Amino acid sequence: MKKRKDRRAFFIFMAPSLAGVALFVLAPFMDVFKRSFTTAVTGKYTGVDNYKTIFQNQAFLVALSNTIRFTLVCIPLLVLIGFLVAFPLGRLKNAGLVKSVYLFPLAMPTATIVMVWKMFFYKQGFLNLFLSKIGEWTCAWGEIHNDYLGTEAAFWVLVFSYIWKNTGYTVVLWLAGILSIPEELIEASKVDGAGGLRRVIYIILPNLKGTLYTIVILSFLNSFKIYREAYLVAGAYPHKSIYLLQHTFNNWFVNLEFDKMAAAAVCTGGFLFAVILGLQKVWDKEV
Repeated sequence: MKKRKDRRAFFIFMAPSLAGVALFVLAPFMDVFKRSFTTAVTGKYTGVDNYKTIFQNQAFLVALSNTIRFTLVCIPLLVLIGFLVAFPLGRLKNAGLVKSVYLFPLAMPTATIVMVWKMFFYKQGFLNLFLSKIGEWTCAWGEIHNDYLGTEAAFWVLVFSYIWKNTGYTVVLWLAGILSIPEELIEASKVDGAGGLRRVIYIILPNLKGTLYTIVILSFLNSFKIYREAYLVAGAYPHKSIYLLQHTFNNWFVNLEFDKMAAAAVCTGGFLFAVILGLQKVWDKEV
């Protein structure tokens, strides 16, 4: 009887959340899935023609390649930099104040950040002025007017923007994991003669697998939100190196090519779901 009551209470508690997910997530996605097999205007069934079209579309392939490249570059960098910053901070007594400072970039409006990047990286921007001054003082080179946002360097500008903005929450999550490790384990390893590097490899890192999983998932999802910065910096048609999936979706939406959008959205959603499930499976095995 008690188990039945507990089960009933559980379903009552979860019902509003499940209803919201079904209404606002699953139902729209199923509608998109259905539209991916039809034409945009007449709704005529076309089979997998929409999927063939998007994978033959050069813009989509470029955007897909850039998005994957961006994710593969940024996530390892973000995880590593966050840990290297958080580890020494974990020894400080006033780490709470430091965490607030690192979260400051998240509070900055995207438009403000973009304005700063434009002032810093455009042809007559602060970076070129700074490099020109160094060249003038050292007589090593003349004036520099590199267009960082109009060349392949735009990709690394975008990477820098992502790392700068997201390092804060990564540091906070790493700190939470580090500070949750029992001090007795650290002290026992010291008594056994383990050095600093050995303590990190055999004590600290194994106890941070849950934190690592959370950081990787959040970083992976946030890497798909960098479109705002890329769009505000370079518009709907930026340099080829920073032309992302969201640019393709935006341009298809403007052109009312909803059939292509639907097929691409299904592929993207399926890919994200598969990656998250894969990470979960790997993490469960290791844990």
